Amino acid sequence: MWQNLSLRARINLLLALVLALGLGINIGRLVWEAGPRVRAEDQSVIRLARGFVETIVAGLNEAPDPDAQLRRIVGDLSQLRHVSVMSRNASVLQTSDRPGGASTRSAPDWFVALVHPEKRSVVVPVMVAGRPDTLVITSHPDDEIAEIWDGILTQLIVGTAIAAASFLITMLVVDRALLPLGDLSRAMAQIEGGAYDARVKPGGSPELAAICQKLNHLAAVLGDAVEEKRRLAERTVSLQDHERKEIARDLHDEFGPHLFALRAHASALMRLADTGAIDVAALRKHGQAILDQVNAVQQFNRRILERLRPVGLAELGLREAVGALVRLWREARPDIAIKTRISDALGAHGEAADLTIYRVVQESLTNVFRHAEASLVDVTIEPAAQEMQSRSGRSYTRVLISDDGRGLQPDHRLGFGLTGMRERLLALGGSLTVVSAGSGVVVEAMVPADAA
Repeated sequence: MWQNLSLRARINLLLALVLALGLGINIGRLVWEAGPRVRAEDQSVIRLARGFVETIVAGLNEAPDPDAQLRRIVGDLSQLRHVSVMSRNASVLQTSDRPGGASTRSAPDWFVALVHPEKRSVVVPVMVAGRPDTLVITSHPDDEIAEIWDGILTQLIVGTAIAAASFLITMLVVDRALLPLGDLSRAMAQIEGGAYDARVKPGGSPELAAICQKLNHLAAVLGDAVEEKRRLAERTVSLQDHERKEIARDLHDEFGPHLFALRAHASALMRLADTGAIDVAALRKHGQAILDQVNAVQQFNRRILERLRPVGLAELGLREAVGALVRLWREARPDIAIKTRISDALGAHGEAADLTIYRVVQESLTNVFRHAEASLVDVTIEPAAQEMQSRSGRSYTRVLISDDGRGLQPDHRLGFGLTGMRERLLALGGSLTVVSAGSGVVVEAMVPADAA
């Protein structure tokens, strides 16, 4: 049952129990102290009345009319509170009347029986005109008990009113403090449904206000992430289409002419064969042309395969594949110095990570040689800082390519190659940054190892 209660109901129930318990303890304390209080009052009144009687009746026989004097004494003693005095002898029984009679607000019988179950009496012997008599002093703590009962009722009424007021005030404060929880629940439901623009007005206690702000920030971050995911998907489709167009254009512009040339030379050889004449020079000419076209087709095929997947990466490993790539660029552009540093501390990355590192180096070098007008390129591949690896729980490789070229314009936008690399790294859990400080460009990639 407790688990099914809301937080508001739990707080209200606990508060009600605490207030009721406090009021009950206070009333119980008053009831517990009532008995000793009545008994102490009883003993004090009887002791006072007895001393008073003994003092007055000492000179009773010296009065002209001792009986009348005794009646006067009894009448005077009747003015005492919480006590009655009775005079008895063989012929006369006189009792002092208690002033005011019974209390107007008498306590219930069960309470009287609880705090003062029996009355106490004290007998004081006296001599009246040589005749023995007796005065009986009896305690009547009804007024005291009524006062205690009245105090308990007052305490109960006032305590109940205070407890009810405290409960209502606290309940209002708690309800107001927990009011943002409803807004939080509705906002979470909206975010779950995809409405990432849902926001909660911070309110309530500082803790709840902080949670509202965190939820608003989380919704904004989720909205940005979803929008970024959508843009990445669109970009991926665009890059795929662009890559297909590039391959189709290369096949049409380069592969097609070679095939046409091969077909033309093969047709010429067939015509020579049909004539029956043997022209060695013509055969050699057409044969050499066919070999040249086949070599061109092979080179073109190698370039296409290199674009689709680096040759030798899986067989030779990352270090040898990057070294071969750098040697090709050195042969093609001897005017540009290329420095490479591949750390010996690199561990196993996995196929996807190795391919990503190779592509980052390849695309960066291509951009340098095509656009940078640089004279020096520095390529560094090393393990990432230990902090990053400890934070993420994965090992990362840092790829750094820098040049001394003309740098990028402030409004420069990354081309398809580096954009594709960035999206590939984001998909793997890495990152790519391109920085240009006026002269030169620094490309830094953090490549995570393949997940198990």
